[in-house]
Amino acid sequence: MIDGRTRIIAHIGYPTESFKSSMIYNPFFERCRINAAVVPMGCKSEDYADFLKLVFRLTNVHGALVTMPHKVATLGLVEEASVSARIAGACNAVRTGQRGVLVGDMFDGEGFVRGLSSKGRDVKGASAFVAGSGGVGSAIAASLAKAGASRLGLYDAFPQAMNGLAERLKVHYPKLEVVTGSPDPAGYDVVVNATPLGMKKDDPLPMNVERISASAFVGEVVMKEEITPFLAAVRARGCDYQVGTDMLFEQIPAYLEFFGLGTATSDELRKVAQIHY
Repeated sequence: MIDGRTRIIAHIGYPTESFKSSMIYNPFFERCRINAAVVPMGCKSEDYADFLKLVFRLTNVHGALVTMPHKVATLGLVEEASVSARIAGACNAVRTGQRGVLVGDMFDGEGFVRGLSSKGRDVKGASAFVAGSGGVGSAIAASLAKAGASRLGLYDAFPQAMNGLAERLKVHYPKLEVVTGSPDPAGYDVVVNATPLGMKKDDPLPMNVERISASAFVGEVVMKEEITPFLAAVRARGCDYQVGTDMLFEQIPAYLEFFGLGTATSDELRKVAQIHY
């Protein structure tokens, strides 16, 4: 039940049809008797800068979850940002800090790497290919580097985003081998689709699946459906894989701590989640 004391967490992005967070957070809040609620809010890019500031002028807004296409823009709208957010060049969580300033952080990459670890995959010394250098792709690349990946392949249809991410990675991880410009996923231990391809029914696959090694671990960030066409194709090749919502479940404990709402394990969250597609 939402009442006048409910702390609202805005889930901001566009379009909202694929949003799943409220189906996890809200059942968890209800079970733990936390008077808070996640509310999806659709906002187009041209309105976002003004809208984010207005949201935090509401007295019952506790924080914001930020998703596509606003993660990169958010970094320039907060007054303080974590190291992870600065490396990723994006934020996916915002709250009000001391003196009323907006504080941003980024948890996509942490959730992705935690998901790999929970499935018995060790990132240290591995090679990884990340398609997409936007907010989520940059965060995943940064966390793979932090976890000890030895080689990162980056590809994005927009070279400026790809090259900017590569430069930030080299500054913070000078020993990391970073390869840019090739869409070929062949020879990598970990392969990630961090593009929005798969959100629309007629989207092409984000890469040539036939070039992915059958021994590779493949990750997806699209949550439009559990098994996207990309995951169906890599599953047919015999690859181990991670669905988009796995990353979400693994990063939520970090979000809860960021918002000062306690914590949870991913298993606890899965038990109460009410996700539907």
